[in-house]
Amino acid sequence: MVVSSFSKDDIFEMLSEIPDPEIPVVSIQEMGMLRDVVMTDEGCEVIITPTYSGCPAMGLIAQDIKMTLEMKGVPSVSVKLVDSPAWATDWMTDAAKKKLKDYGIAPPLHSSCNKGNFSDNVILCPLCNSDNTSIVTRFGATACKALYRCEDCNEPFEYFKCH
Repeated sequence: MVVSSFSKDDIFEMLSEIPDPEIPVVSIQEMGMLRDVVMTDEGCEVIITPTYSGCPAMGLIAQDIKMTLEMKGVPSVSVKLVDSPAWATDWMTDAAKKKLKDYGIAPPLHSSCNKGNFSDNVILCPLCNSDNTSIVTRFGATACKALYRCEDCNEPFEYFKCH
């Protein structure tokens, strides 16, 4: 039996360094994907939740978690993907939303936004802050984002969808 000398807080601190592979300016912790760390006699189990059902980045995130912790000397690391409860935009930190905007991605509206009808929501352009925007397509580079265009600065931008 190997007893880890790392605390749950130590593990969270180490994992706070891991960026979201699809949006590298935010960490998995800031995005709210990192749900919990369960300490065991052998090591730890890290529990993560995808931001969107079927997110293709989850395998890479699990690999990054294992590699990061193993490189820091944490023995016996396992990663558990949990879909329930489903991830919600409320789990994102305010810092993550600001980083998204600064990166050129419109952050999600509050969680009570009308999730089903994009046209009822005013999405601000992250580049010029105009509310004169229109949806181009419901899916951007990834399923968790939609593609919009600003009618004032004429620039396309992605919007991180509410869910």
